[in-house]
Amino acid sequence: MTLKPDHAAVFSPPVGGGRFAAGEDPAKRQQILAGAKRVFMKMGFDAASMNDVTREAGVSKGTLYVYFTNKEELFSAMIEAERAAFVAAVRTALAEHDDPEAGLYEFGISFVTHMTDEKVINAMRTVLGVRDRMPVLCQRFFKGPENLRTIMRDFLERQITEGRLEIDDIDLAAGQFLDLASGSFFKLRLFGSMEEPPHRDEIERVIRGAIRVFMAAYGARRHESA
Repeated sequence: MTLKPDHAAVFSPPVGGGRFAAGEDPAKRQQILAGAKRVFMKMGFDAASMNDVTREAGVSKGTLYVYFTNKEELFSAMIEAERAAFVAAVRTALAEHDDPEAGLYEFGISFVTHMTDEKVINAMRTVLGVRDRMPVLCQRFFKGPENLRTIMRDFLERQITEGRLEIDDIDLAAGQFLDLASGSFFKLRLFGSMEEPPHRDEIERVIRGAIRVFMAAYGARRHESA
């Protein structure tokens, strides 16, 4: 299945300077996606229908089908929009920090808080539930083209260039920090062993520990004292 480009980011200019071409109004598209999100999160993919989305989004069926040809395309667009928004937020947070420990802390807190949120967990369970029918969606959701690992890799490359970190295998290091930061939170939440998101103080404890381990392995200071 081929995912449709995000028209909220790329769209044709308004026709005649005042109206958008059919299916190109980013505000209308966002209205539909917001309604679809509420429907899918409440009913799940299989139980939800396009009629449910029209009622929830407050649009006509004709309008809905101008933007999305079927439920699979609508669901893919919704998941992709959610993923892209979070990835952009994390990238912005990392860009604001020159100190590696401050950046890793900000990233870790945002990452774990987001990934253990009830709505995100439900969305991931839904994505996993349709993986056989929509394998491309699962691949994009968890792997890229731009994902948490690529963002972490870019941050680490900048830190290496500026002499704050020394890392031979950046991809390995990026994955290691993600694993250290998530601890067992994500798996416990995803499989229902942890009913509520972890408390902030527990998240902070895990992230600080992850940073200590990561910096002990890759911090430039370790070579200065050797």
